[in-house]
Amino acid sequence: MKRTRQKRRGGLGREAEQLIWLATGLAESGSRAEDHYWDRHLCAAIDRLLADSEEETLNAALDHLYSADSPGYDELADFIESRAESAPGVSAEHDVLLIAAPVLAWSRYRIPATTVSPAVLANLRVHLQAHVLADRVKLALADFLFSPDQLPQGYSPTAEFAAKLGQAALSGRDLHIETEGMPETAQFLSDTRYLLAAIAVPKGEALFGWQQAGGSRDQSLSQWRKQGGACLMPLLPGCAMEVVLPDAYFAASRQADKDSRPYAIRASVAFLGAEMEAPAGNLRAVIAPFHERELEEYRVGLTLRGKDEVVHGVVWPLLGAEDDNADSPAQIEAVLRDCGVTEIVNLDHRFPLEYCDDCGAPLYPSPEGEIVHAEMPEEHGEAAPRHLH
Repeated sequence: MKRTRQKRRGGLGREAEQLIWLATGLAESGSRAEDHYWDRHLCAAIDRLLADSEEETLNAALDHLYSADSPGYDELADFIESRAESAPGVSAEHDVLLIAAPVLAWSRYRIPATTVSPAVLANLRVHLQAHVLADRVKLALADFLFSPDQLPQGYSPTAEFAAKLGQAALSGRDLHIETEGMPETAQFLSDTRYLLAAIAVPKGEALFGWQQAGGSRDQSLSQWRKQGGACLMPLLPGCAMEVVLPDAYFAASRQADKDSRPYAIRASVAFLGAEMEAPAGNLRAVIAPFHERELEEYRVGLTLRGKDEVVHGVVWPLLGAEDDNADSPAQIEAVLRDCGVTEIVNLDHRFPLEYCDDCGAPLYPSPEGEIVHAEMPEEHGEAAPRHLH
């Protein structure tokens, strides 16, 4: 998924230069007929690099275009993502797509990343095909609810996973995930879990229900919340949860990132209400921008009304093209007020992007204009887990 990129050292290789030329040509194209030429050659080049696991070449081309502020960056990023999630080469007769169904969850306990039983998979299959997918879709589900750390890391691993799951879809079976050696997941107050699947349809046919007459994304999300959410709930005991509309892998992941920001604020306010018997009206929020080379994120320190000690914090990262011009403080304030927090302080000071040297937790703004460690009072036991993965 697209992220703010840091420039890497080293010159560009011939294949990276070719990607840059093709993506720039597509961005500057003046007609659909010319688009088709660039599309064809760009897809072929990306497919070859994905098959050869040339991750460094793909990233070098993206880094160069990003640092040059080139319109070719968005074109290349879109094409790399689309080729990685569409399992090129799996079938000449079918369109194959890796999809994700993200789940936002929060809990005072550990949020599970867990194997999904055949019975639950069967129920999820029914509701995905009834409420989200188009009529002629073949579907394969991975039998694991992934944490972010357990997802494929990089474009080539994503393409490899999409191909494996796509082959399972064409064969009419689900995919078993071996959990031995899988990365451990740290404990966070709120986090995202991912149900992954692959779908396959005859070339050119509809993939999702909203592509068919009478369908819509809003209708699919409404039904998935009711039916799919009920199926997923037993996998997340002791958790409050909210589902995100299943979609193509990278699009769904980006939407989950976006939705997780207000969700983390709501989770934090609810957590303090339960843990400290502090209703939202008894909380105060301090919002401040945090910079490295440029603005990276906003952090929210939460205190009890009338006290200066920060008891909990939330990070609101900037995503995609967001920058100083995005009205993030207003968005954060609107979410806080919707939660019932009425005392809100906005600090204009540019704080450095600093973390605790001992535990690595973010430091949060205090009402006094300092950045401090969030600490729960001793009577409430150990410090709360950090807000977001």
